[in-house]
Amino acid sequence: MQFLYRRGDEFVFMDTESFDQVSLPADEVGEGWRYLKDGLEVAIVQYEERLIGLELPNTVELKVAQTDPGFRGDTAQGGSKPATLETGAVVQVPLFVNEGDVLRVDTRSHEYLERAS
Repeated sequence: MQFLYRRGDEFVFMDTESFDQVSLPADEVGEGWRYLKDGLEVAIVQYEERLIGLELPNTVELKVAQTDPGFRGDTAQGGSKPATLETGAVVQVPLFVNEGDVLRVDTRSHEYLERAS
């Protein structure tokens, strides 16, 4: 399934083969909402023809929407700072990461992995 959009407390997905649309309530999406961006392909979990959850890819690439600028020399300390991603998720990133950078994030551990090329 492909994520299309959020409508209130529901998330709408489209079957990429039949183009049928289904929605999942926010409580069944859980923390996965942090990584859902338009076009992301996910697996929808069903039990007895009822949609019960969502399975994300292990990593996603998201753009940094907001973070404080790093200062010259900060990279030597190896510290980190919070960064808000395009989906609203907040992850800790190295000081050299800037707004507009595209990052690879682990959806299982909610951690920054690397800058995407």
